[in-house]
Amino acid sequence: MINYHVSSLERGWCRDFLSTVSVDTMTDLTNNIRLAVDSGKVAFGINSVTDSLRDNRAKLVVAAKGAKQDTLQDIAHQSKISAVRLVLFEGNSMELGAVCGKPFSVSVLSIIDPGNSKILEEKQ
Repeated sequence: MINYHVSSLERGWCRDFLSTVSVDTMTDLTNNIRLAVDSGKVAFGINSVTDSLRDNRAKLVVAAKGAKQDTLQDIAHQSKISAVRLVLFEGNSMELGAVCGKPFSVSVLSIIDPGNSKILEEKQ
């Protein structure tokens, strides 16, 4: 297993809500993110993700490893309050945007409805 945690988050209370993703499951994660974007309902951006967490609609949160530290801490805090799993994506926000099929960077997204994706069933 390879850990994809942000160092200051590892030391804090939110380390229990960060998921560890192995290299093998990273491909499955990217495929399932794309499938969820295409067939389900996904919220992009810090404001939309925070709203979905506050309204208890989010089932999973994915954040880019290279996102701003403040953004990661805010999302980790909201995820802890809402008891929603937070997964750190191995790449930066441009790569996460490309995985989603978007022509812009995506620092954080929440899965509201997975659609045909099995992203919620995987142990990541």
